[in-house]
Amino acid sequence: MKQENFLKQIEEIKSKNNLDLSLGEDLSIALMNLVSLEEHFLFSYMKTENKKFLEFLEQIRELRKKLLARIVKKEKDDDSEKWCISKHLLATSMRLTEVGTKFLHEGKENEAEDCFIEAFNLYSLFWALNTGKINKAGKINESKLSKISQLIKKILDCCKE
Repeated sequence: MKQENFLKQIEEIKSKNNLDLSLGEDLSIALMNLVSLEEHFLFSYMKTENKKFLEFLEQIRELRKKLLARIVKKEKDDDSEKWCISKHLLATSMRLTEVGTKFLHEGKENEAEDCFIEAFNLYSLFWALNTGKINKAGKINESKLSKISQLIKKILDCCKE
């Protein structure tokens, strides 16, 4: 499907169904933070050996699973491990964003930009995997954003309230 046709189809779906993609965007960012919390509770437990951190980890994990199910729909014959891949795409995107932010703080703008681009490419792969509209991500082009990222960038609108 050509990019223009795809974007036109997305706009038609959004207008017909009054679709708020920002809800999914917000939820995906929340999921990223929940994965980070799981990791943090694990490291806090390892550092302190206080079992309360394992209890917190389990509570956060259950919430993350519940919320991830709102975005990641598993079809009957799907053996792609979409659930696990989705979780790891979000987690990696979040980590690269944090690394990029630290580079930015250190004045290493090129390194920060590289991390941010890769984070967005992974985030876009997450959406490609879970919208079912796009089957291939394509190669990175001159703009550094994959074809899928270029499309997702046009679809998602994080400023919609």
